[in-house]
Order: sequence, then structure tokens, then C-alpha cells
Amino acid sequence: MADETKSSKPERITVLAKDFTPAAMEFHRRNMSEKGYRMEGQIVQRKFQMIEGMDAPKDLFDGALFYAVTFIHKGHDE
Repeated sequence: MADETKSSKPERITVLAKDFTPAAMEFHRRNMSEKGYRMEGQIVQRKFQMIEGMDAPKDLFDGALFYAVTFIHKGHDE
């Protein structure tokens, strides 16, 4: 869990996009570097699921694949 005294910014922000290019451009579009973020890992397509309680995971977005890019605040350890 993030230490709120370090920063009021979220430790990680994940953006989803249907296409690769908008996901790749988001870092520059939102000036994430100036806000203290760097990109974490690669931009890859992923399927998202939600688990509620002890139930089996259920597909989000009707099982569609989305490109996911995560930005991590430079003040936080991985």
C-alpha cells in the first residue's frame, strides 16, 4: 500500500485502449514524465477478469482484449 505522506499521486495508473497506438501515445499526451511517472513494462494486449468473493472469475468487457499500459510514480518502489 502506498504511503500517503510520500505523494498524493496514485502509485500506479493503468490505461486501457482498444488499439496499440493510443496506448503508446498516452505517456506523451498526458505529459506523464513531468508528473513524475515512468512506463512500467510493455504495452501488451490483455484479457481482464473480475473475481468477487470465492466465485469463479468473470470476463470484463465481454472478454474483449485491450492494450494495457501502466505508469508508475517514480517515487515508489516496484
